[in-house]
Amino acid sequence: MNPRITAVIWGLFVLAAQIALPLAMRDRLPDPLATRWGLGGAAIRSMSLTTYIVVMFLTWAVLWLVALAAAERATARRQSRTVWWGGLFGMGALALGVNVTTVLANLDAPDWAAARLPAWQVLAVIVGGTGLAVLAGYLRRGAPDEDFTRRIPPLLRLGAGRRTVWVGHVANRWLALLPVAALAAALVLGLLYVTGLVSGVTATSVLPGLVLVLAAGVLTSSVSVQVGDGRVVIQFGPLGWPARRIPLTQIESAWSETRHPAEVGGWGIRGLPGSSTIMLRGGECLVIRYRSGGRLAISIDDAERGASLINALIAERVEQ
Repeated sequence: MNPRITAVIWGLFVLAAQIALPLAMRDRLPDPLATRWGLGGAAIRSMSLTTYIVVMFLTWAVLWLVALAAAERATARRQSRTVWWGGLFGMGALALGVNVTTVLANLDAPDWAAARLPAWQVLAVIVGGTGLAVLAGYLRRGAPDEDFTRRIPPLLRLGAGRRTVWVGHVANRWLALLPVAALAAALVLGLLYVTGLVSGVTATSVLPGLVLVLAAGVLTSSVSVQVGDGRVVIQFGPLGWPARRIPLTQIESAWSETRHPAEVGGWGIRGLPGSSTIMLRGGECLVIRYRSGGRLAISIDDAERGASLINALIAERVEQ
């Protein structure tokens, strides 16, 4: 069966189930019904049955349609196919699980406040959704990718006795907004604490998360790559830390290639060790193939020149 047809059938099945299940049980459900739960499984929020059905329908419909719209680009390669199919079936299973457990928790309850959601059902939904995602990703990953279409850089001639260095840089201004927003939120939180509008417990519970976002945003909003002195150095953030150093003795070749976030699973560091991508913006990437067979792709400006220098330095080392 055509993969797109499989995705359409699965999406329509989930969509129909999201509506059919609460409608089939409406005579045994309170109206309004409980839709949010506390840590002990007690109901803490409700909505009307009609609103609940609409929310369940629209939530999955939006996720499914966005996934279908991105399918062509998101399934171009084996790694991205694994992520896309796993996400599609995993999200569908989670959506169904939320609906099923909500209906079961409200079933025959005299009113929404009496509804209870057992913790084991929440765990079952998470485990089931994750398991289906892994299985779907594995079964639909397809054949290994053929060798990527490369832009082989022109041969670079090195002057005898000269030290040649290439430096490339890229920054994502949208990712750079994360630390700015986190810093602003931390300042506002501090002001509210000083004025007594926020308790110390609230401030200390929120602040670590803001600090984490601040640090992650600073470190991952920009990347620099330097080629020279017998190695490739990848530096993160404006301070160039942390840094990864790859000796040229570990590299077989390099080339320039166009990649987009949808093809590798999004922005940031994607993939697994041995086959990963550092993606800060779509477009030109420097791709390094290790002698061990693994690959590393980095979205970087002027990648073709960097790849040319890497290959020239490797050739020079071999000739020596």
